[in-house]
Amino acid sequence: MRMTDLIIKKRSGKPLSKGEIEFLVTGYVSGEIPPYQISAWLMAVYFQGMSFEETGYLTRAMINSGKVFDLSSLAGPLVDKHSTGGVGDKVSLILAPLAAACGVQVPMMSGRALGHTGGTLDKLDSIPGYQSVIPEDLFRRGLIETGFAMTGQSKDVVPADRLMYALRDVTGTVESVPLITASIMSKKFAEGAQSLVFDVKCGSGAFMKTAEEAEKLAVSLVETGRSLDRKIVAVITAMDEPLGRKVGNFLEVEESLACLRGDGPEDLMEVTLRLTAWMVVAGGIVPTVEEALDLCRSRLADGSALDRFLANVSLQGGDREALLERENKARAAYSLEMKADEEGYVESIDSFALGMAGIPLGVGRNKTEDAVEPLVGYELLKKRGEPVKKGESLVRIWSESQETGETVRDMIRPAYRIGQKIPELSSLILKEIKAL
Repeated sequence: MRMTDLIIKKRSGKPLSKGEIEFLVTGYVSGEIPPYQISAWLMAVYFQGMSFEETGYLTRAMINSGKVFDLSSLAGPLVDKHSTGGVGDKVSLILAPLAAACGVQVPMMSGRALGHTGGTLDKLDSIPGYQSVIPEDLFRRGLIETGFAMTGQSKDVVPADRLMYALRDVTGTVESVPLITASIMSKKFAEGAQSLVFDVKCGSGAFMKTAEEAEKLAVSLVETGRSLDRKIVAVITAMDEPLGRKVGNFLEVEESLACLRGDGPEDLMEVTLRLTAWMVVAGGIVPTVEEALDLCRSRLADGSALDRFLANVSLQGGDREALLERENKARAAYSLEMKADEEGYVESIDSFALGMAGIPLGVGRNKTEDAVEPLVGYELLKKRGEPVKKGESLVRIWSESQETGETVRDMIRPAYRIGQKIPELSSLILKEIKAL
């Protein structure tokens, strides 16, 4: 078998077999196939696409390229959730303990902030002492004792994805739906998940800007999962304004605690409850999403979801008392507010612009090696549909310097659009696609 023949075959739009895909993935990871040939194949995939069956073969080959967490001895059900990324998206921090309180075991392998989107691990790192990257024995212990565990991807897990993504990043092939699908699903199944729920973001603050793009990815995820005999649910959600009111690493931990106490923002709770409910259904705890929603609400009301979160903080080395003591107090040194220039109603908020404003603050990063700041960020005092008076504060910003805060305020200002009519508000849940 020659890699040149596989490049030509895919360039011609022909499907590759399971053996051919295993050959190219194994050969690339071992160093037998050079990067320039994989780059050519990636470009061929970008233009010709892959069938769901092919994408399933690629996903499986990528999983087998490295270490796989064997969680088969656990009681389960093992269900995880993945978001395609957004601004203010702290859903994982709330969803994991809530799903665990409902009887699901959640093995969650998360990432860090890059560009305008936040990272779950950076948020967790803002908790004093918390270990966001943990060894497999502690990961397993967390699942047994608290029902969920959070960690980052190690170099031993799905090395094929790490190597391929580096090439995709420099060859203009990042946006390929089959490659995105295989990348996401290989990491999630390598961590031990049996079923997956996807939050496919759609809008100005998402990678998928249009409903058509989001649905194409959602269908690919579901159908590829079906080819692997896995239960998959993809929920397409709106990301045209930040989710919740707080954006920033510790700020989002605070808002997550509020949600776990049943006092979170309505938009954030809508998305979190829906995604968690589908995890409960995918895990076979209850048969319908309506019953699952009722169960989720009861676990918030009785405090068991919050208890799970705090138990996980302690288990992963975090200082639970310091976390609660710092809540609503720990902030960066400088603060300032952005005020409205006119009276009316908040018509729209550009979440991409707000996400980009977080980079100079230190909420996010331009490059993977950039550092982030735990206590910087901003709070949206006014959101879409809310009335505003001239001179009233729209956003409160916390920064490490006055100059940076002023720069960020200038970046945020054009993101707010004030109108004279109350805009029509609708559900953030746009569409659901499933294979259960």
